[in-house]
Amino acid sequence: MAYNKSESYDEQSTEALKAAYSNIIAAVGEDPQREGLLKTPERMAKAMQYITQGYNMNAADILNGAKFQEDYSEMVLVKNIELYSMCEHHLLPFFGKAHIAYIPNGTITGLSKLARVVDCFARRLQVQERMTHQILEVIQETLNPLGVGVVIEAQHLCMMMRGVQKQNSATTTSAFSGEFMKNETRSEFLRLISANLS
Repeated sequence: MAYNKSESYDEQSTEALKAAYSNIIAAVGEDPQREGLLKTPERMAKAMQYITQGYNMNAADILNGAKFQEDYSEMVLVKNIELYSMCEHHLLPFFGKAHIAYIPNGTITGLSKLARVVDCFARRLQVQERMTHQILEVIQETLNPLGVGVVIEAQHLCMMMRGVQKQNSATTTSAFSGEFMKNETRSEFLRLISANLS
């Protein structure tokens, strides 16, 4: 999702965030009035509103906006969906990719809607474990498929640039429902997300 300078921002939130970021800059020992930092609070205020725009999205509405009746009952898989989120414990980014599959039960959705659902939950203060289940639950509840599988692989800057400082660490979370609880279906899903089909 590209940054759009014409994005509209809530003026009251922008001003509150600007004041907060100015205080943070001063608290770490810098001068908020220094030329290079003069506009930083405003930039950060707008960036934070953009990063957390998922609070203004409704994942069920996204899916319901492109639901189609289709007699297809094999696995639908969208893999390598880029995601960028913010760890709620340290307000540092984590980023990676999501893999989503579902088995339709008479209803499919537009493929891009699955990526938008990821953005809806990623663009919030998050933990990876919760986000994995949120994505699964909204797909299960909205499309009523025979099953859903979600795997997220991500790198967390709160581990990489502070604390244990393990730059090569990655975290994988998964959630399954319905047919994906069966070993055969789950194994097929995991095999497909690992395969290079190009």
